[in-house]
Amino acid sequence: MVRMEVAGLSLDKKTRAPILILKDLAGERMLNIWIGAMEAMAISIFLNQVEVPRPLTHDLMLHSIEELGAQLLGVDIVRVENGTYFAELDVDMGGRRSRIDCRPSDAVALALRAGIPILVSRTVLETTDTATGHSPQPHDPATDGAAQMMRSAQDSQKTLEDSRRVAQVTDPKRDDESLTDLLKKMQPDTKYRM
Repeated sequence: MVRMEVAGLSLDKKTRAPILILKDLAGERMLNIWIGAMEAMAISIFLNQVEVPRPLTHDLMLHSIEELGAQLLGVDIVRVENGTYFAELDVDMGGRRSRIDCRPSDAVALALRAGIPILVSRTVLETTDTATGHSPQPHDPATDGAAQMMRSAQDSQKTLEDSRRVAQVTDPKRDDESLTDLLKKMQPDTKYRM
């Protein structure tokens, strides 16, 4: 197994699908794995140190593992079949080791949050063309597709919150009675009226 780290995220120029870029610690080998947009966002949130108000799925998973008395020791990308990569979580459950099948993108998102090694099988590296004669471009949040999606979502959330504040300011006399009247006006004329 070869220890690797996240070099960054990119977008496929043709499909615009997110690509997870891993590199070995010496910077000699790289592995590109096409991943889903949500997993890319989860990885990007960690890389860009974005604070979220509530735990996301990978945070929940890691907290659940810990609360159940287990420990995530590492993640391994173990094989590739027909262009699909397979990973396993290495979990210690009170002295009993278990390996759990998962997608590499989820494994990497968990590894980043847990601060544990990301290992890739030598066979996977030999199967894919991973030798590089140059250093990968450093992670740049300005061009990171997942980071751009996150910023867009944050902008949309801010716009929604601003419009809610405006609605409250422009209608300060709204009370239960006027809200009830408004709801009655919105009901359809059917036998199923509320």
